[in-house]
Amino acid sequence: MFRWLTNLFSKPGSRALTRAARVLRARYDAAVTNDDNRRHWGNADGLSANAANSAEVRRILRNRARYEVANNSYARGIVLTLANDAIGTGPRLQVLTDNADANRRIEREFAAWSRAVNLAEKLRTMRMSRAQDGEAFAVLTSNPVLPTAIQLDLRLIEADQVCTPDLNALLTNGIDGIVFDDSGNPIEYHVLKSHPGEAVRLTRDYNRLPAEAVIHWFRTDRPGQARGIPDIMPALPLFAQLRRFTLAVLAAAETAADFAGILYTDAPANGEADSAEPFEPIELEQRALLTMPGGWKMSQLEAEQPATTYGEFKHEILNEIARCLNMPFNIAAGNSSGYNYASGRLDHQTYFKSIRVEQAHLESVVLDRILAAWFDEAVLIPGFLPADVGPIAEWPHQWFWDGHEHVDPAKEASAQAARLANHTTTLADEYARRGQDWETQLRQRAKEMALMTELGLSAADAQPTNNSEEEEDEQAEDQTARAHAA
Repeated sequence: MFRWLTNLFSKPGSRALTRAARVLRARYDAAVTNDDNRRHWGNADGLSANAANSAEVRRILRNRARYEVANNSYARGIVLTLANDAIGTGPRLQVLTDNADANRRIEREFAAWSRAVNLAEKLRTMRMSRAQDGEAFAVLTSNPVLPTAIQLDLRLIEADQVCTPDLNALLTNGIDGIVFDDSGNPIEYHVLKSHPGEAVRLTRDYNRLPAEAVIHWFRTDRPGQARGIPDIMPALPLFAQLRRFTLAVLAAAETAADFAGILYTDAPANGEADSAEPFEPIELEQRALLTMPGGWKMSQLEAEQPATTYGEFKHEILNEIARCLNMPFNIAAGNSSGYNYASGRLDHQTYFKSIRVEQAHLESVVLDRILAAWFDEAVLIPGFLPADVGPIAEWPHQWFWDGHEHVDPAKEASAQAARLANHTTTLADEYARRGQDWETQLRQRAKEMALMTELGLSAADAQPTNNSEEEEDEQAEDQTARAHAA
């Protein structure tokens, strides 16, 4: 019998069937559509990045994001915090050529021009626009009233103005407001002469600006994406839920407060109780004993709002809102009461790393473009730049941003001293963490030391001290937090 079975499965056709039976067919639960998830996945589509971010979709998202930022205090604070943390007081240029005098001269002239055009303020506005509009546009133009020799200026425009009213749907190299070459590089921007939201008479006329004159800053989420969507877009429904819940709780509390009490009776219908007019208001005298009609009792309404889950609900909603921006809850809410030192520092590491990524993107897309345009105009002014300075492409340079204050300055200073002592860092890196130029700081310190020596002053050596009770409490708290995390 066993031989018969062996012969059966040894036939050529049977061997092929056996090999086919060994093929595994994978199945993904997320790819299954049933009655339970059909409505949830109903809006999923296969549109391209530009088709999904069509002009009408972007217009709706912009209007709703602006509405929430204008009317929701949390949304406003989150957007302002992003702009302040990412831009701060503005970037500072450091040129790193071999000519130290030329470097300082260029840095000084660029800093003067930056203050004249309010560069820091315009960059903060661009960051806010990217958060609520999805993208920021700036046109490099000339401003003859500037007090500096460089007349270059930045004119910010809203995303609504960058569009093509007569865009041909069959045009393959054109997206609303932008024309690309065959390699995918933008070569032309279309900017309306008037904002489509102006109350005055509108016009469909637009200017065709070369790509060299327009700075377009947005986050590319998908390959081939040409226009941006608001950074807070995933949180827009959550902002609406937060406002609705807050207003509902307030309305419930006000409704309960409007009624001081009610009269009720335990007697059955047509029972032994004095007659009383239904829904008739009764004015009560303060601090007085009252007599009720026969068979009736008085009960005072108790306000049950806000419920005990009110704060927890707002906490979770805000935490989910801030997640799409890589922002921790305590920064989004402006409240660190539930944080300890360890958890606060850990959350801040993710947030400030995201800020550094944004700053690097801003440097390559915006600041380097501005510096190149500034240099192109500076070389045309006789004697403005040092004679031996080369083309800007040969300028090694970097941008400094405001540093972020440490939660515990004493611990950070000790860690900094240890890193310098074991040569795992440099003064340039340590000053860069604080957004400062190490050469400038050392020259200033040398002047201070020279003046102190001249005046006969001496700085006392800092002596290490024992841990204070506060530091010991913080260390114990950190150990407890690590134990809970483990």
